[in-house]
Amino acid sequence: MSFAALKDVIVHLLEPWILMSISFRHIPQTISSIVSSGDLWKLFSYNAFTEALFGHFWVTVGPEVKELGEEYVIPLLEGRLADGKIHDRVVDSAVHGTIVEVGAGTGMWADVFARIAAGADADSSTDGTARKRKPTGPSSITKIYGVEPNAQCAELLKERVREVGLTDLYEVVPVGIESLSDPNAWSGQIQPGSVDCIVTVMCLCSIPEPEKNIQHLYKLLKPGGHWYVYEHVKTTRGGPLLALYQRLVSIPWRLFLGSCRICRDTKTSLVTAGPWRKVDLTHLPSEPPYEVLPHVLGTLTK
Repeated sequence: MSFAALKDVIVHLLEPWILMSISFRHIPQTISSIVSSGDLWKLFSYNAFTEALFGHFWVTVGPEVKELGEEYVIPLLEGRLADGKIHDRVVDSAVHGTIVEVGAGTGMWADVFARIAAGADADSSTDGTARKRKPTGPSSITKIYGVEPNAQCAELLKERVREVGLTDLYEVVPVGIESLSDPNAWSGQIQPGSVDCIVTVMCLCSIPEPEKNIQHLYKLLKPGGHWYVYEHVKTTRGGPLLALYQRLVSIPWRLFLGSCRICRDTKTSLVTAGPWRKVDLTHLPSEPPYEVLPHVLGTLTK
């Protein structure tokens, strides 16, 4: 193995520790914000504190995560991705109709939805930055539900929606997946079989009871509906030693990254959620087999 190759392996093995160190540096800020808010009970609740910590962490890291992911996420949402390959033309259905964006966070992809809704496609250059192409006409997006139960992120999401001009289309839903169809949990209700598209971008790693909630989301889709996926999952390509390393890393990981779990077999949970007409999920082509935080991307059609 060359020095360059060895260096690349080490960088990938250290990546989760670097992310944890960034989260660790947000602990003083998290404590300060909790004290300022008066919610002192959060200092003594493991779940509440780690979720608050993750909210501060994500505000900092989210933009960089978007920059790294938009090379694939933008073509995915535009219907220009198939078998893990990006195309210059539409080869599948773009997001449309009634959309449920799960784990919308602080509105990382709100600008992309806004461009698609306005009919102005986004493309990705070779350095991963987005650039607009010639508008192609109004999109058929009619409604977007942004599901974000983290209170801090939900407030920032509302600001982002206003900033990108999606106020008329985008509704922030401040509850978990399990409450989407419960009119007593929030001001609306999403009926089973009423959703055209579900978008999950790096969020299924954090949801509680993943099999149950993924099945619930499946039921919300109409027949022929599409589920757009970009998720980090358990490693399956790097052999038993990498799998063991990932499990060991997951122990401190959950202390600093809230409810995020890096060893979930999310791909299997999605595929087995119900009968699919078509499944097009693949590992990220640019990731090596020794990636500790590997991703799958693609679409499932009900």
